[in-house]
Amino acid sequence: MKSLRTIVAAGILAWGTVLTSPAAQAEDTLYLFNWTEYMSPEIIKQFEAKYHCKVVQSYYNSLGGMLAKLKAGGDSQYDVVVPSDYFIPRLIHEGLLMKLDPADIPNLKNFLPQFKSPSYDPNNAYSVPYQWGTTGIAYNDLKIKNPPASWGILFDPKVNPDYPFSMMGGSGMETVGAACAYLGDGFSCKGEKDWVAAAKLLAETEKRKNFTGFQNGTPALHQLESGILSAAMVYNGDFAYGMAKDPKAFAHLKFILPKEGAHVWVDNMAIPAHAPHPKLAMEFINFILDPKVGAELSNYNHYASPNAASKPYLDPVLKSPLITPTAAEWKRLHYLPAIMGKDLQTYDQIWTAVRAQ
Repeated sequence: MKSLRTIVAAGILAWGTVLTSPAAQAEDTLYLFNWTEYMSPEIIKQFEAKYHCKVVQSYYNSLGGMLAKLKAGGDSQYDVVVPSDYFIPRLIHEGLLMKLDPADIPNLKNFLPQFKSPSYDPNNAYSVPYQWGTTGIAYNDLKIKNPPASWGILFDPKVNPDYPFSMMGGSGMETVGAACAYLGDGFSCKGEKDWVAAAKLLAETEKRKNFTGFQNGTPALHQLESGILSAAMVYNGDFAYGMAKDPKAFAHLKFILPKEGAHVWVDNMAIPAHAPHPKLAMEFINFILDPKVGAELSNYNHYASPNAASKPYLDPVLKSPLITPTAAEWKRLHYLPAIMGKDLQTYDQIWTAVRAQ
């Protein structure tokens, strides 16, 4: 669920892809297919030094793009990929992931309980959590004063009748989930009936004079900083990153997880079905799960670590409720549903209709 803090030029992405041709590289090379700016360069250097190998990264900026690449033969070109939780079942169904052997990843023992055997991948059979976070609402408390901790900040014109706001675009799953939650159907709603009801609410919301459009959480957060927006759906890690970088700009911005239910996402490390170097891939995954390395990764990204053993080494902000939800907040956090086949076709048709309003 990683968002792009910096948009990488298409030429740079193409350059990275050219470099990843296995035939052009040494045998002891790990091919990492990842979101941009999601891996500390220092961690890469440490891994290369420890295992006397080279790491070559190429990048994607959407899960759909990653899936298309793997289906086009990328499952035999890359050693490690980093898909989000709801995409794991789809990749398994497509036969694109290799089953993991826990004996090769002893640092699995370091996980927090909530990340052991998650619903999207029981027993962590195909994936290992990498980073995680939440999707909620950021708002300006000088303009929207004392709002309820609710998706009503976006959907109820009585709560915010005048100030500009946006919602997430892309696949729309977070936005549809938010609408479902507000309507009482649960954030992880699944099925045509609930999706149509959510679409009707979204269509009504689009007609409001202060709705500015659908956009990624990162540019929305920048517009909150500059005062263009007063409320938006954003990722907590992006919020923490911005707050640490410019506390003054965030002095009147607040982040909440709505009471009706909100989104928890987990990005995972997985090994493609025909990875050229699966043993090195296992060593890389185990290396990332080292307590100090895991903390270094989260300190770099400002996203939460799934690694319980990393906690002593995390920066203070990563131990705060902004990044680590309270027990009460955890009770209202939900994964996005895994959607495949005819259900996916139905969902895509409904979301396309919403965007066409």
